[in-house]
Amino acid sequence: MRFPENFLWGGAVAANQCEGAWDVDGKGVSVPDVITGGSHTTPRRIEPGMDTQYWYPSHEAIDFYHRYEEDIALFAEMGFKCFRLSVNWTRIFPTGEETEPNEKGLAFYDRVFDCCRKYGMEPLVTISHYELPYALVEKYNGWTDRRLIDFYMNFCRVIFARYEGKVRYWLTFNEINAGTLYTGTMSTTNNFRGFHGSLTDLKDNPKERYQALHHQFVASARAVTYAHENYPEYKMGCMIGYLGYYPHTCSPNDVLAAQQQMQMVDWFCSDVQVRGYYPSYSRRYFMEHGIKIRLEPGDEAELQAGTVDFYTFSYYMTFCVSTDPNVEATAGNLLGGAKNPYLKVSDWGWQIDPKGLRWCLNEIYDRYQIPVMIVENGLGAYDQKSEDGKIHDDYRIEYMRQHIEQMAEAVADGVELMSYTPWGCIDLVSLSTGEMAKRYGMIYVNKFDDGTGDLSRERKDSFYWYKKVIASNGEDLS
Repeated sequence: MRFPENFLWGGAVAANQCEGAWDVDGKGVSVPDVITGGSHTTPRRIEPGMDTQYWYPSHEAIDFYHRYEEDIALFAEMGFKCFRLSVNWTRIFPTGEETEPNEKGLAFYDRVFDCCRKYGMEPLVTISHYELPYALVEKYNGWTDRRLIDFYMNFCRVIFARYEGKVRYWLTFNEINAGTLYTGTMSTTNNFRGFHGSLTDLKDNPKERYQALHHQFVASARAVTYAHENYPEYKMGCMIGYLGYYPHTCSPNDVLAAQQQMQMVDWFCSDVQVRGYYPSYSRRYFMEHGIKIRLEPGDEAELQAGTVDFYTFSYYMTFCVSTDPNVEATAGNLLGGAKNPYLKVSDWGWQIDPKGLRWCLNEIYDRYQIPVMIVENGLGAYDQKSEDGKIHDDYRIEYMRQHIEQMAEAVADGVELMSYTPWGCIDLVSLSTGEMAKRYGMIYVNKFDDGTGDLSRERKDSFYWYKKVIASNGEDLS
């Protein structure tokens, strides 16, 4: 067998991109609720006034809130062993500051986790997946304020206690390393108090952003320590948006530039969360960029004590790094990079590099020697119905086949790989563009970029193919 007998095959979603019901049963306003839809060519906007001239895709999304039983039954039909999802903070604490949780929000996730358990499906829960209460942006400028650590811990204590016996695997922050990038201002550090307008006009403040990231490190470590002390059966993981970087040429300048990019984008956050301290290379980066992290007494000890049990990451593509400013660029998840002439690209210009996944898995495992999960991977594409009314997404099947083949090679290389949960196992709202047209799912959702559609679900060809893959534990990829 190429994969372990207990390998966790499944799929992944995020609450803000699938649940909808944005103001139902006591839910408060989260950051995604104030961000409008966009497109591949039109940037999204932050518009807290809920201006009716804009479409806010998170408000309905694909209505998982009311259709979770149908969706989880479809996942079970595919044979999922694991379902990665997130708890929407504002369903539990509408502004983030309440002392008592919203019972209706807690009860919703009880029903979801019970449904997963009914089908023998292991929930993998992201505590904070780009879903900060918007009230914490308005009042505290997001994670720049240290008080958010206490609000986060209040959230963690409640959900840890409530879902004991239902959830074992937890991720503290989704793609926490987005905080090292200018795009993290909107998605993760949320330091944009008072701003409204196009995301292209959002001003980046790296000094604020890295301070906010430090507060997330402390919050993550504190949550891990609390879980270990009170719920020894819980396993706590980090989650990194992994962007592999190759030097564009064999020039030593390109090689060094690629190494430095890997250090601060890919390794910095996981070095803190897995090893428990700020890496040595960050000192020079902070000095050269005028960044001084304010640490309080005890922070370093907390980081050392609160290291994670396993490492998870998203993988969509790799980039090249070049010191030549005229090299052709390409788009990607979280960030773009120099184009690799040896790779094909998706409909959205994202480079497709299956062998890069094997390389990344080996790099990660060699560095940390703890279990690894791939919790996002997939192909965003335009899916069109054929004359027979079906969706024949051979391109998605081929993408997944090639990546699973490279996962098997990495396992043979010695990597302790625990799971594979491809992103958007059911069509959902795109984070980067707010579109429905950018479809990842193996289940088609009848919903379109203008907000129309009856939300009905249909199985794509990839649904039946992935079912066969899971049933054979990755042996049958034909």
